[in-house]
Amino acid sequence: MATQMTPAAPPIKGLPPTTESLLLQHEVEQFLYLEARLLDDWNLDAWLELYTPDARYVVPTTDLPEGDPTSDLVFIDDDYRRMAGRVVRLKSRHAHREYPWSRTRRFIGNVMVTAINGDEIEATASVAVWRFRAGESAPYVGRYDVRLRRVDGQLRLCYKRAILDQEELSDHGALSIIL
Repeated sequence: MATQMTPAAPPIKGLPPTTESLLLQHEVEQFLYLEARLLDDWNLDAWLELYTPDARYVVPTTDLPEGDPTSDLVFIDDDYRRMAGRVVRLKSRHAHREYPWSRTRRFIGNVMVTAINGDEIEATASVAVWRFRAGESAPYVGRYDVRLRRVDGQLRLCYKRAILDQEELSDHGALSIIL
């Protein structure tokens, strides 16, 4: 009599497929869904609180998705201070491309915890962000590569890289929203 095999969780570098890894996978997914909701609700102050003080947010150019901000031109390379400044500007009337604010809807999928290195958790996820403004819509499709760290028992982002699949942003005009 053949026994039925239960599929195991995918192996994570540094963590065997266990109930613990499944719980971590779920926690990371829920965290990324929360971040998406805060951005879609334009709750930018709460969004910023999801990041550690040493955080970095990077969006490479579409022609060089693996570009390094230290040597290549990128759309965004923000440390926490710049992220905070971006939040202040986006909430004010001075962000002309975002006043009034765009409506967005984010779809997060294919979330995978890929590694655990010391106190940091690495993960990747597919993302589609739809932006609606002035009677037009624009999709931003790509991938998030993130590193998370526990702070006071809660996951926090210490690095987020939003890699766009578009070959150009000509239909979009500019990247004025937070991906």
